Amino acid sequence: MFLAWHEMKYEKLRYGLIITVIGLIAFLIFIISALALGLAHQNTAAIDSWHTKSALMNKDANGNMGQSVMTESELAAQTQNKQTAVVGITPTNISKTHKSDRDAVQFIGINSDEYIAQNLKLSKGHQPKHQNEVIISDKLSQYKVNDKIRIGLDDTEYTVSGVTPDALYNMAPVVYGNLKSWSPIKGINPTFKASGLISKSSASLKTNDKRLKVYDRQSYLNNLPGYTAQKMTFIFMIVFLILISLIVVTIFLYILTIQKLPNLAVLRAQGIPNRYLVQNTFNETLLIMILAIGFGAVLTAVSAFFMPNSVPVYFDLPLMLGVAGGILGTGLLGSFIPMWVITKIDPVTVIGG
Repeated sequence: MFLAWHEMKYEKLRYGLIITVIGLIAFLIFIISALALGLAHQNTAAIDSWHTKSALMNKDANGNMGQSVMTESELAAQTQNKQTAVVGITPTNISKTHKSDRDAVQFIGINSDEYIAQNLKLSKGHQPKHQNEVIISDKLSQYKVNDKIRIGLDDTEYTVSGVTPDALYNMAPVVYGNLKSWSPIKGINPTFKASGLISKSSASLKTNDKRLKVYDRQSYLNNLPGYTAQKMTFIFMIVFLILISLIVVTIFLYILTIQKLPNLAVLRAQGIPNRYLVQNTFNETLLIMILAIGFGAVLTAVSAFFMPNSVPVYFDLPLMLGVAGGILGTGLLGSFIPMWVITKIDPVTVIGG
Protein backbone atom coordinates (compact mmCIF):
# COMPACT_ATOMS: atom_id res chain seq x y z
CA MET A 1 0.00 0.00 0.00
CA PHE A 2 2.94 2.33 0.76
CA LEU A 3 4.38 2.12 -2.76
CA ALA A 4 0.94 2.43 -4.39
CA TRP A 5 0.06 5.55 -2.38
CA HIS A 6 3.37 7.31 -3.12
CA GLU A 7 3.14 6.41 -6.80
CA MET A 8 -0.33 7.97 -6.98
CA LYS A 9 0.90 11.09 -5.14
CA TYR A 10 3.77 11.45 -7.60
CA GLU A 11 1.53 11.07 -10.68
CA LYS A 12 -1.38 13.19 -9.42
CA LEU A 13 -2.71 14.26 -12.83
CA ARG A 14 -2.62 10.81 -14.37
CA TYR A 15 -4.31 9.06 -11.48
CA GLY A 16 -6.64 12.01 -10.91
CA LEU A 17 -8.00 11.66 -14.44
CA ILE A 18 -8.47 7.91 -14.00
CA ILE A 19 -10.31 8.41 -10.69
CA THR A 20 -12.49 11.11 -12.27
CA VAL A 21 -13.53 8.90 -15.21
CA ILE A 22 -14.34 5.91 -13.00
CA GLY A 23 -16.05 8.22 -10.48
CA LEU A 24 -18.32 9.61 -13.21
CA ILE A 25 -19.27 6.07 -14.24
CA ALA A 26 -20.03 5.27 -10.58
CA PHE A 27 -22.11 8.47 -10.35
CA LEU A 28 -24.12 7.41 -13.41
CA ILE A 29 -24.71 3.95 -11.93
CA PHE A 30 -25.85 5.45 -8.60
CA ILE A 31 -28.29 7.83 -10.31
CA ILE A 32 -29.74 5.14 -12.59
CA SER A 33 -30.12 2.78 -9.61
CA ALA A 34 -31.99 5.49 -7.69
CA LEU A 35 -34.15 6.21 -10.71
CA ALA A 36 -34.96 2.51 -11.14
CA LEU A 37 -35.90 2.24 -7.47
CA GLY A 38 -37.92 5.47 -7.66
CA LEU A 39 -39.95 4.26 -10.63
CA ALA A 40 -40.48 0.88 -8.98
CA HIS A 41 -41.62 2.70 -5.85
CA GLN A 42 -44.18 4.66 -7.90
CA ASN A 43 -45.58 1.35 -9.08
CA THR A 44 -45.77 -0.34 -5.70
CA ALA A 45 -45.98 2.33 -2.95
CA ALA A 46 -49.66 1.63 -2.21
CA ILE A 47 -49.15 -2.14 -2.37
CA ASP A 48 -46.24 -1.85 0.04
CA SER A 49 -48.33 0.24 2.44
CA TRP A 50 -50.90 -2.58 2.53
CA HIS A 51 -48.14 -5.04 3.56
CA THR A 52 -49.37 -7.21 0.71
CA LYS A 53 -48.34 -10.86 0.84
CA SER A 54 -50.96 -12.31 -1.52
CA ALA A 55 -53.87 -11.25 -3.71
CA LEU A 56 -56.96 -13.02 -5.02
CA MET A 57 -58.69 -11.95 -8.23
CA ASN A 58 -60.50 -13.10 -11.34
CA LYS A 59 -58.38 -15.56 -13.30
CA ASP A 60 -59.20 -13.82 -16.60
CA ALA A 61 -57.56 -10.61 -15.34
CA ASN A 62 -54.11 -12.23 -15.82
CA GLY A 63 -52.84 -10.87 -12.53
CA ASN A 64 -53.90 -7.27 -13.18
CA MET A 65 -56.17 -6.26 -10.29
CA GLY A 66 -57.37 -3.22 -12.21
CA GLN A 67 -58.95 -5.54 -14.80
CA SER A 68 -60.47 -7.98 -12.31
CA VAL A 69 -64.14 -8.03 -11.29
CA MET A 70 -65.82 -10.23 -8.68
CA THR A 71 -69.49 -10.70 -7.82
CA GLU A 72 -71.00 -10.63 -4.34
CA SER A 73 -71.41 -14.43 -4.32
CA GLU A 74 -67.75 -14.93 -5.27
CA LEU A 75 -66.67 -12.62 -2.44
CA ALA A 76 -69.00 -14.30 0.06
CA ALA A 77 -67.47 -17.69 -0.73
CA GLN A 78 -64.01 -16.53 0.36
CA THR A 79 -62.75 -16.89 3.91
CA GLN A 80 -62.02 -13.42 5.24
CA ASN A 81 -60.39 -12.28 8.48
CA LYS A 82 -58.57 -9.32 10.01
CA GLN A 83 -55.63 -9.89 7.69
CA THR A 84 -57.64 -9.57 4.47
CA ALA A 85 -59.32 -6.62 2.79
CA VAL A 86 -61.64 -6.31 -0.21
CA VAL A 87 -60.53 -3.75 -2.80
CA GLY A 88 -61.96 -2.31 -5.98
CA ILE A 89 -59.27 -0.87 -8.24
CA THR A 90 -59.72 0.99 -11.51
CA PRO A 91 -57.63 3.46 -13.49
CA THR A 92 -59.66 6.62 -13.98
CA ASN A 93 -59.42 10.41 -13.79
CA ILE A 94 -60.61 13.18 -11.53
CA SER A 95 -61.40 16.85 -11.90
CA LYS A 96 -62.62 19.67 -9.75
CA THR A 97 -66.34 20.30 -10.05
CA HIS A 98 -67.11 22.67 -12.97
CA LYS A 99 -63.48 22.37 -14.22
CA SER A 100 -62.53 20.64 -17.46
CA ASP A 101 -58.93 19.77 -16.57
CA ARG A 102 -58.63 16.12 -15.56
CA ASP A 103 -55.87 14.19 -13.81
CA ALA A 104 -55.14 10.48 -14.19
CA VAL A 105 -55.46 8.49 -10.95
CA GLN A 106 -56.09 5.01 -9.61
CA PHE A 107 -59.34 4.84 -7.68
CA ILE A 108 -59.18 2.25 -4.90
CA GLY A 109 -62.43 1.38 -3.17
CA ILE A 110 -62.06 -0.03 0.36
CA ASN A 111 -64.26 -0.94 3.34
CA SER A 112 -63.87 1.26 6.40
CA ASP A 113 -63.95 -1.72 8.79
CA GLU A 114 -61.07 -3.57 7.13
CA TYR A 115 -57.34 -3.25 7.78
CA ILE A 116 -56.33 -1.15 4.74
CA ALA A 117 -58.72 1.65 5.70
CA GLN A 118 -57.93 1.36 9.40
CA ASN A 119 -54.15 1.56 8.80
CA LEU A 120 -54.36 4.45 6.35
CA LYS A 121 -52.21 7.34 7.56
CA LEU A 122 -53.27 10.91 6.89
CA SER A 123 -51.09 14.01 6.62
CA LYS A 124 -54.13 16.31 6.44
CA GLY A 125 -57.87 16.13 7.03
CA HIS A 126 -59.83 13.22 8.48
CA GLN A 127 -61.09 9.77 7.59
CA PRO A 128 -64.22 9.67 5.38
CA LYS A 129 -67.48 9.78 7.32
CA HIS A 130 -69.80 9.51 4.32
CA GLN A 131 -69.81 7.45 1.13
CA ASN A 132 -69.11 10.48 -1.06
CA GLU A 133 -65.93 11.44 0.83
CA VAL A 134 -62.52 10.37 -0.45
CA ILE A 135 -58.85 10.49 0.55
CA ILE A 136 -56.33 11.57 -2.07
CA SER A 137 -52.60 11.11 -2.51
CA ASP A 138 -50.35 14.02 -1.59
CA LYS A 139 -49.03 13.80 -5.17
CA LEU A 140 -52.28 15.49 -6.24
CA SER A 141 -51.04 18.79 -4.83
CA GLN A 142 -53.51 20.85 -6.89
CA TYR A 143 -56.39 19.41 -4.80
CA LYS A 144 -57.06 20.44 -1.21
CA VAL A 145 -59.14 19.16 1.70
CA ASN A 146 -62.85 20.02 1.21
CA ASP A 147 -62.48 20.38 -2.58
CA LYS A 148 -65.43 19.07 -4.59
CA ILE A 149 -64.41 16.65 -7.32
CA ARG A 150 -65.80 14.33 -10.01
CA ILE A 151 -64.34 10.84 -10.45
CA GLY A 152 -64.47 8.72 -13.60
CA LEU A 153 -67.88 7.91 -15.05
CA ASP A 154 -69.80 8.67 -11.85
CA ASP A 155 -71.95 11.80 -11.75
CA THR A 156 -71.72 11.97 -7.95
CA GLU A 157 -69.93 14.96 -6.45
CA TYR A 158 -67.21 13.77 -4.07
CA THR A 159 -65.54 15.72 -1.28
CA VAL A 160 -61.85 15.43 -0.40
CA SER A 161 -61.82 14.64 3.32
CA GLY A 162 -58.12 13.90 3.74
CA VAL A 163 -54.67 13.54 2.20
CA THR A 164 -52.42 10.49 2.56
CA PRO A 165 -48.67 10.59 1.90
CA ASP A 166 -46.85 8.70 -0.85
CA ALA A 167 -49.92 6.87 -2.20
CA LEU A 168 -49.08 5.63 -5.70
CA TYR A 169 -50.26 2.60 -7.65
CA ASN A 170 -48.92 1.64 -11.07
CA MET A 171 -47.33 5.09 -11.60
CA ALA A 172 -50.53 7.02 -10.78
CA PRO A 173 -51.67 8.87 -7.63
CA VAL A 174 -54.26 7.01 -5.57
CA VAL A 175 -57.74 8.16 -4.59
CA TYR A 176 -59.20 6.05 -1.76
CA GLY A 177 -62.98 5.93 -1.52
CA ASN A 178 -65.87 3.75 -0.41
CA LEU A 179 -65.99 0.33 -2.08
CA LYS A 180 -69.63 0.96 -3.05
CA SER A 181 -68.47 3.81 -5.29
CA TRP A 182 -66.16 1.56 -7.30
CA SER A 183 -68.66 0.11 -9.80
CA PRO A 184 -70.27 3.46 -10.80
CA ILE A 185 -66.82 5.08 -11.12
CA LYS A 186 -65.63 2.17 -13.25
CA GLY A 187 -68.90 2.23 -15.20
CA ILE A 188 -69.78 -1.46 -14.89
CA ASN A 189 -72.79 -3.51 -13.85
CA PRO A 190 -73.49 -3.09 -10.10
CA THR A 191 -73.61 -6.90 -9.73
CA PHE A 192 -69.83 -6.68 -9.64
CA LYS A 193 -68.79 -5.61 -6.14
CA ALA A 194 -64.98 -5.54 -6.14
CA SER A 195 -61.75 -6.33 -7.96
CA GLY A 196 -60.46 -8.85 -5.44
CA LEU A 197 -58.95 -9.42 -2.02
CA ILE A 198 -55.61 -8.35 -0.56
CA SER A 199 -53.99 -10.19 2.34
CA LYS A 200 -51.06 -9.28 4.55
CA SER A 201 -50.59 -12.99 5.22
CA SER A 202 -49.20 -15.30 2.55
CA ALA A 203 -51.27 -18.22 3.85
CA SER A 204 -54.71 -16.65 4.38
CA LEU A 205 -56.01 -16.52 0.78
CA LYS A 206 -57.15 -19.82 -0.75
CA THR A 207 -59.88 -20.65 -3.23
CA ASN A 208 -61.44 -23.68 -4.89
CA ASP A 209 -63.22 -21.53 -7.46
CA LYS A 210 -61.68 -22.20 -10.88
CA ARG A 211 -62.68 -18.69 -12.00
CA LEU A 212 -60.41 -17.14 -9.38
CA LYS A 213 -56.68 -17.26 -8.75
CA VAL A 214 -54.38 -16.41 -5.85
CA TYR A 215 -51.11 -14.61 -6.56
CA ASP A 216 -48.18 -14.23 -4.20
CA ARG A 217 -46.68 -10.78 -3.72
CA GLN A 218 -43.99 -11.06 -6.40
CA SER A 219 -46.37 -12.48 -9.01
CA TYR A 220 -48.83 -9.69 -8.25
CA LEU A 221 -46.11 -7.06 -8.74
CA ASN A 222 -44.77 -8.71 -11.90
CA ASN A 223 -48.23 -8.52 -13.48
CA LEU A 224 -48.60 -4.78 -12.94
CA PRO A 225 -48.71 -3.21 -16.43
CA GLY A 226 -45.19 -2.22 -17.49
CA TYR A 227 -43.57 -3.08 -14.14
CA THR A 228 -41.51 -6.10 -15.24
CA ALA A 229 -40.33 -4.51 -18.50
CA GLN A 230 -39.30 -1.37 -16.66
CA LYS A 231 -37.47 -3.31 -13.95
CA MET A 232 -35.58 -5.52 -16.42
CA THR A 233 -34.58 -2.51 -18.55
CA PHE A 234 -32.95 -0.79 -15.59
CA ILE A 235 -31.30 -4.00 -14.37
CA PHE A 236 -29.67 -4.48 -17.77
CA MET A 237 -28.56 -0.84 -17.84
CA ILE A 238 -26.95 -1.12 -14.41
CA VAL A 239 -25.26 -4.44 -15.23
CA PHE A 240 -23.87 -3.09 -18.51
CA LEU A 241 -22.56 0.05 -16.80
CA ILE A 242 -20.79 -2.05 -14.16
CA LEU A 243 -19.27 -4.17 -16.96
CA ILE A 244 -18.17 -0.98 -18.71
CA SER A 245 -16.48 0.16 -15.49
CA LEU A 246 -14.71 -3.22 -15.38
CA ILE A 247 -13.43 -2.75 -18.95
CA VAL A 248 -12.34 0.86 -18.28
CA VAL A 249 -10.44 -0.09 -15.12
CA THR A 250 -8.76 -3.03 -16.89
CA ILE A 251 -7.66 -0.84 -19.83
CA PHE A 252 -6.29 1.93 -17.60
CA LEU A 253 -4.38 -0.47 -15.36
CA TYR A 254 -3.02 -2.42 -18.31
CA ILE A 255 -1.71 0.77 -19.96
CA LEU A 256 -0.17 1.93 -16.67
CA THR A 257 1.48 -1.46 -16.17
CA ILE A 258 2.93 -1.48 -19.72
CA GLN A 259 4.31 2.05 -19.18
CA LYS A 260 5.92 0.96 -15.91
CA LEU A 261 7.46 -2.25 -17.26
CA PRO A 262 11.06 -0.88 -17.32
CA ASN A 263 10.76 0.32 -13.70
CA LEU A 264 9.16 -2.95 -12.63
CA ALA A 265 11.92 -4.89 -14.39
CA VAL A 266 14.56 -2.92 -12.48
CA LEU A 267 12.79 -3.72 -9.20
CA ARG A 268 12.70 -7.40 -10.16
CA ALA A 269 16.42 -7.29 -11.00
CA GLN A 270 17.07 -5.81 -7.54
CA GLY A 271 15.40 -8.83 -5.96
CA ILE A 272 11.92 -7.46 -5.26
CA PRO A 273 9.62 -10.51 -5.44
CA ASN A 274 6.75 -10.76 -7.90
CA ARG A 275 4.34 -11.19 -5.00
CA TYR A 276 5.14 -7.69 -3.71
CA LEU A 277 4.68 -6.07 -7.14
CA VAL A 278 1.40 -7.93 -7.72
CA GLN A 279 0.14 -6.92 -4.28
CA ASN A 280 1.11 -3.31 -5.01
CA THR A 281 -0.99 -3.35 -8.21
CA PHE A 282 -3.93 -4.79 -6.29
CA ASN A 283 -3.58 -2.12 -3.58
CA GLU A 284 -3.30 0.59 -6.23
CA THR A 285 -6.54 -0.63 -7.83
CA LEU A 286 -8.22 -0.72 -4.42
CA LEU A 287 -7.22 2.90 -3.71
CA ILE A 288 -8.35 4.06 -7.15
CA MET A 289 -11.74 2.35 -6.80
CA ILE A 290 -12.37 3.61 -3.25
CA LEU A 291 -11.53 7.19 -4.22
CA ALA A 292 -13.59 6.94 -7.45
CA ILE A 293 -16.63 5.49 -5.68
CA GLY A 294 -16.33 8.17 -2.98
CA PHE A 295 -16.17 10.85 -5.67
CA GLY A 296 -19.23 9.35 -7.40
CA ALA A 297 -21.12 9.17 -4.09
CA VAL A 298 -20.40 12.84 -3.34
CA LEU A 299 -21.60 13.84 -6.82
CA THR A 300 -24.75 11.76 -6.27
CA ALA A 301 -25.47 13.43 -2.91
CA VAL A 302 -24.99 16.91 -4.39
CA SER A 303 -27.20 16.05 -7.38
CA ALA A 304 -29.90 14.64 -5.10
CA PHE A 305 -29.94 17.89 -3.13
CA PHE A 306 -30.58 19.99 -6.25
CA MET A 307 -32.82 17.50 -8.05
CA PRO A 308 -36.45 18.67 -8.48
CA ASN A 309 -39.21 16.69 -6.76
CA SER A 310 -40.70 15.81 -10.14
CA VAL A 311 -37.76 13.46 -10.84
CA PRO A 312 -38.76 10.02 -9.48
CA VAL A 313 -35.52 9.07 -7.72
CA TYR A 314 -35.49 7.10 -4.50
CA PHE A 315 -32.23 6.65 -2.58
CA ASP A 316 -31.98 3.51 -0.48
CA LEU A 317 -28.78 3.11 1.55
CA PRO A 318 -28.59 -0.73 1.38
CA LEU A 319 -29.08 -0.59 -2.41
CA MET A 320 -26.45 2.14 -2.82
CA LEU A 321 -23.99 0.15 -0.69
CA GLY A 322 -24.71 -2.95 -2.77
CA VAL A 323 -24.10 -1.03 -6.01
CA ALA A 324 -20.89 0.43 -4.58
CA GLY A 325 -19.78 -3.08 -3.62
CA GLY A 326 -20.52 -4.30 -7.14
CA ILE A 327 -18.46 -1.48 -8.69
CA LEU A 328 -15.60 -2.13 -6.25
CA GLY A 329 -15.66 -5.88 -6.92
CA THR A 330 -15.61 -5.55 -10.69
CA GLY A 331 -12.85 -2.93 -10.43
CA LEU A 332 -10.67 -5.30 -8.42
CA LEU A 333 -11.45 -8.02 -10.93
CA GLY A 334 -10.06 -5.72 -13.62
CA SER A 335 -6.66 -5.75 -11.91
CA PHE A 336 -6.05 -9.44 -12.65
CA ILE A 337 -4.79 -8.90 -16.22
CA PRO A 338 -2.17 -6.28 -15.15
CA MET A 339 -1.15 -8.58 -12.28
CA TRP A 340 -0.74 -11.45 -14.72
CA VAL A 341 1.47 -9.21 -16.93
CA ILE A 342 3.66 -8.43 -13.90
CA THR A 343 4.18 -12.14 -13.14
CA LYS A 344 5.57 -12.61 -16.68
CA ILE A 345 8.20 -9.85 -16.43
CA ASP A 346 11.68 -10.98 -17.46
CA PRO A 347 14.19 -8.33 -16.21
CA VAL A 348 16.85 -9.36 -18.73
CA THR A 349 14.51 -9.06 -21.72
CA VAL A 350 12.93 -5.76 -20.64
CA ILE A 351 16.14 -3.97 -19.57
CA GLY A 352 18.19 -5.47 -22.37
CA GLY A 353 15.50 -4.50 -24.96
